[in-house]
Amino acid sequence: MTTTLLALDLGTNTGWALHHLNGTITSGTEQFKPQRFEGGGMRYLRFKRWLTEMKQCADGIDSVFLEEVRRHVGMDAAHAYGGFLATLTAWCEHHNIPYQGVPVGTIKKHVTGKGNASKEQMIASVQLLGYAPVDDNEADALALLHWALQHGGAR
Repeated sequence: MTTTLLALDLGTNTGWALHHLNGTITSGTEQFKPQRFEGGGMRYLRFKRWLTEMKQCADGIDSVFLEEVRRHVGMDAAHAYGGFLATLTAWCEHHNIPYQGVPVGTIKKHVTGKGNASKEQMIASVQLLGYAPVDDNEADALALLHWALQHGGAR
């Protein structure tokens, strides 16, 4: 595959995995926690700036995949996810980058064989693929990237 793919597990602690043109994969977790004296929208502006920096560092992004979450533990998490999702999709549209949501169960089943795998099982399965995620957010992004690479990129 000769495309640059970005996989994201959206949230205050956003997990990311990037497949570069040369075939290497980098990943990590980026935190977008609201700072003490900033307005509520600043986390999304920082997220947008981070996306632009990722695009520049990768010399372009061909497709974005995101974990499609349908249920959240609390209202704050749901609101934050909605804000990150709106920011991401608007950013992708602005840059003409195709994006695709992939259901959480699909990602879990792809990597662990179980659609309801725990965070620990996800981390362990991603480690078996040769990665060393620092947390479940990075593990989820790596699992999603692995799914995207096996399913041929954006559809």
